[in-house]
Amino acid sequence: MVTLKNSTLPEIERAAAHKVPEGSTFRVPNYNRDELTVGIVHFGVGGFHRAHQARYLDDLLSQGEARDFAICGMGVLPHDRNMRDTLAEQDYLYTLVARFPDGHEDTRVIGSIVDYVWTPEDPAGAVEYLAQENIKIVSLTVTEGGYNFNQVTHEYALDNPQVAADIADPARPSTVFGLVTQALKVRRERGIPPFTVRSCDNIQGNGHMARRVFTAHARAVDAELAEWIEQNVSFPNSMVDRITPATTDADREYVRDAYGIDDGWPVVTEDFIQWVMEDDFVNGRPSYEDVGVQMVDDVEPYEKLKLRMLNSSHQGLCYFAHLAGYHKVDEAVSNPLIADFLRAYMKNEAEPTLDPVEGIDVDEYAETLIRRFTNAYVKDTVPRLCAESSDRIPKWLVPVVRDNLDRGGQVKMSAAIIASWARYAEGVDEQGEPITIVDNAEDKVRAAAQAQAEDELAFLRDRDFFGDLADQERFTSEYLAALRSLHEVGSLKTLEKLLAE
Repeated sequence: MVTLKNSTLPEIERAAAHKVPEGSTFRVPNYNRDELTVGIVHFGVGGFHRAHQARYLDDLLSQGEARDFAICGMGVLPHDRNMRDTLAEQDYLYTLVARFPDGHEDTRVIGSIVDYVWTPEDPAGAVEYLAQENIKIVSLTVTEGGYNFNQVTHEYALDNPQVAADIADPARPSTVFGLVTQALKVRRERGIPPFTVRSCDNIQGNGHMARRVFTAHARAVDAELAEWIEQNVSFPNSMVDRITPATTDADREYVRDAYGIDDGWPVVTEDFIQWVMEDDFVNGRPSYEDVGVQMVDDVEPYEKLKLRMLNSSHQGLCYFAHLAGYHKVDEAVSNPLIADFLRAYMKNEAEPTLDPVEGIDVDEYAETLIRRFTNAYVKDTVPRLCAESSDRIPKWLVPVVRDNLDRGGQVKMSAAIIASWARYAEGVDEQGEPITIVDNAEDKVRAAAQAQAEDELAFLRDRDFFGDLADQERFTSEYLAALRSLHEVGSLKTLEKLLAE
């Protein structure tokens, strides 16, 4: 077994050549990483970023392009130090295993990340790093809940304690908002052109939302700076797609056993990958179109398609599946009841709210999603999809409900999905086993779910999540029918009833 380092790449490549299964591929970086310059700082270096954006850049580097756009990771949270330390130990290299439905793999060592800054260690130093002239793009995968805005009003939450602290003392920032704003302030003062701020999170109009929250933060610090950001910084929208479960010890063992690589944090993902990006960059960009990224004028139709079909379908399957005792996504979606429920939701409720997307057959897209969900080699888990529901349902599914209520469309399946979340949030599955709820709003969510015994609409009354849906009889009638059925006959019998109707 070989420790992953720059110096060991030739040895790893030679050893892997004798281990790669027939039909699979393996490669290491073919470029000199010492000749790269950091041009992108990325907040939120997790599995998805390393399976997606860093992989696209690795493709460009392998073609001899983007030498000035290597990535520096930047982490603001306590646990981000673990990623920094692990990657630093292996020269920021890691193994990416893409698994196809037929079992073969495309495995590669990715070299596009070359540095990592953990900001709590030196906030001022992090600002200086961002202020360097060579930094052209600051990108984000900080999760749907990381943008600090009210999910109904979409207003930036200035009363967040960390945000308030950054506003009071801008020179010692602890949040991504404070760090980016302060770095832009320094660049403005020094006459250095601004960088592009690019969101890669699953939020409708993620670039527009990024502009809203960063300028709101800047406005609370310095109104003139906020105006300068409005006029000079671009915030392109982008749609990203690749199912990437969290790394497990089994994944680490697999990479050791199958390829002889000692990698502290490999990434296992599916074969499918897509990136659609608005071509709006103020300070240069890599030639992403050379490696299959779709550079477009308007990302919104692609965003709607992905968020309302894939992401909302993930929520559509996970609570029903968890209540029924499923742990693996592929096993759950292999149940025809769950697969047909997702098809019914996508066809009857999501699809009518979409805008036309050139070159995409939506019915075919839906079937592709079902095939992706049933890829057993990805080993995606139901609990992963159930996590942070309060950041997901309001952003992905509630807009579908709103559009259908406005247009007189169906809401039966969407109401059932929200009811399944309410039932799941009670904290016990149908086998009497406790459910571990992973959610920033866990206490609030659990309390609302447990109050349903006295008030059936208790869960739905949270206006931060659902606005006025509890007042919409056309929605509540469907919601209550599903919730009562979940309590009376369970998840799978409820799906049977929904599909029969």
